[in-house]
Amino acid sequence: MTTFDLILLAVGVSMDAFAVSIAKGLATERLRPRHYCSVAVWFGGFQALMPLIGYFVGMNFASVVESFDHWIAFALLAIIGGKMLYDTLSGNEESEGVGSDYRFRTMLMLAIATSIDALAIGISMAFLRVDIWYVVAFVGATTALFSAFGLHLGNIFGSRYKYGAEIVGGVVLIGIGTKILIEHLVG
Repeated sequence: MTTFDLILLAVGVSMDAFAVSIAKGLATERLRPRHYCSVAVWFGGFQALMPLIGYFVGMNFASVVESFDHWIAFALLAIIGGKMLYDTLSGNEESEGVGSDYRFRTMLMLAIATSIDALAIGISMAFLRVDIWYVVAFVGATTALFSAFGLHLGNIFGSRYKYGAEIVGGVVLIGIGTKILIEHLVG
């Protein structure tokens, strides 16, 4: 695997986390350093962890994981996006929407949903005989940077258009889940 291949891989696998970070930025009224750290650590960490797990699991479970990983990602993103839409459209100003929720459970679900495809990448890395530690460090760091930037980018637009931004954020999450599902069912 060349350095160029690794860059393409890292950018490619970070795109779901980047899009979800934009959605979170759209829904978060005022960003604080802990928000940037949260998306960077959760998304970057899981994008590094999943290929590592996949690498060590190898071919023993490849067919099992590939048969349902897209359904898990779809379900998690659809539930989170649906909750975000419900919170916004119900007009309940007192409840903090999922998009602006940085609690453990929400971030764990989002991190798993955006990184589950990386598990299969890790399995394929086992056959390429690459230095997995270098790959996961590079992928994790790239995803962390893209996530923090996506959060900031989303917040720039979200602070101006909060109500519409939260709706867009929910639709984006559902759309990402649907895209993952369609790619696996058609591909």
